[in-house]
Amino acid sequence: PVASSWRGGAKSLDSFLKEYGIPGISGIDTRMLVRILRTKGAQRGVILDGLVSENQAIEKAKAVPSIVGIDMVDRVTSRQAYDWSEPAFRFAGEQKFSMESDRPLVVAYDFGIKHNILRLLVTHGFRVRVVPANTPASEVDKLAPAGIFLSNGPGDPDAVPYAIAAARELSAKYPIFGICLGHQILGLALGAKTYKLKFGHRGANHPVQEMPSMRVEVSSQNHGFAVDSKSLPPDLEVSHINLNDNTVSGMRHKSLPLFSVQYHPEASPGPHDSDYLFLQFVEAVRSRAAVVVRP
Repeated sequence: PVASSWRGGAKSLDSFLKEYGIPGISGIDTRMLVRILRTKGAQRGVILDGLVSENQAIEKAKAVPSIVGIDMVDRVTSRQAYDWSEPAFRFAGEQKFSMESDRPLVVAYDFGIKHNILRLLVTHGFRVRVVPANTPASEVDKLAPAGIFLSNGPGDPDAVPYAIAAARELSAKYPIFGICLGHQILGLALGAKTYKLKFGHRGANHPVQEMPSMRVEVSSQNHGFAVDSKSLPPDLEVSHINLNDNTVSGMRHKSLPLFSVQYHPEASPGPHDSDYLFLQFVEAVRSRAAVVVRP
């Protein structure tokens, strides 16, 4: 109620939130709220002022649509393709491509992509072309890329069949690296199934274990769906496990250069434990280029 930080001047938190149209709540039992969510799972909810009755609030909450089966990617993807050239401000590792002529092209599908993913792809030596989520595989083939990146994004992966179809077709031709929603889309494209988590993984401190090294990484996660480990076809294997609930945090193809993770190795700010995944993508592209002769 009283502004006391020298950084904020005389502006209170209340006035700051109002200035930017951000709702806030106070005076509720937050521990009980957490217990309800952990017991019953993720719930639909609304934040309303005191002029609304409890029954009216309940009805409004019930009217909020479920995210299951809704294409939320279409709301956030870019409407046209564009090139990205800005590098990252930080970089841990050796850049694998030095000269401009040596920089292979990666086509990045925008399902709600984070800029820092694009920065890291550039920093690791790629030329990057970002395409809308509904771009068919035939259009990507015309660009003759060296690799494909499937980005993060919101919502239910089953609700974007056009992306699944493109990933399925491209997986037979190019190295693919997927993150979060891109991970789920790749799983569906290769024959696995996904499901909605009881409550999503949110936060920057989720422990995941890389197999078979057993190395534990701290990861940033923000998703409500997961790939079903029991549904993986024989040519896919689990590469990372979430140590909180043993859900799939990563997978890879046993013979093709296809891999993905259910967290954010590009997290900005960190953690940065999983930077090596971008180097793995570099090596996948280099190895593929060494054996594939293009006209």
